[in-house]
Amino acid sequence: MNYGLTLRLAPPYGNKSANMNTISSLTTTDLAAAFQIETRAHAFPWSEKTFASNQGERYLNFRLMAGDTMAAFAITQVVLDEATLFNIAVDPAFQRQGLGKMLLLHLIAELEKRDVLTLWLEVRASNAAAIALYESLGFNEATVRRNYYPTATGREDAIIMALPI
Repeated sequence: MNYGLTLRLAPPYGNKSANMNTISSLTTTDLAAAFQIETRAHAFPWSEKTFASNQGERYLNFRLMAGDTMAAFAITQVVLDEATLFNIAVDPAFQRQGLGKMLLLHLIAELEKRDVLTLWLEVRASNAAAIALYESLGFNEATVRRNYYPTATGREDAIIMALPI
């Protein structure tokens, strides 16, 4: 599949004051900024230690910069011909502008170059916006992990989704 991505992306929705958006590798020097996005975007964020442990040769991690500001990141592990998107987050200040989709399309294009056949992810059953985004990109529900995620009042299911690349 050809997803037609470029690394320089025009600001979404005519935001003339914004600089160009760029996607590049997420490195260890970016982890503090990514962790800040994580804590703002997720009610139950990863720890800094978890971020640090999800780096290395088996990982394909990206950041999306809106001008000089990190607006989003994606952390993906690649093993042979499969990849798992472990974490993706868009800073709440940049949400609903298409940046998550841009980042996912870039990730998919890079996985295709590496001959990855399937991209897996899990998502909270209550995260309707993310599920709609994933479905719009061709992800399909594979299974459900019951009571997987913590919530303020108990647990909720994780939907496991797969995208054939």
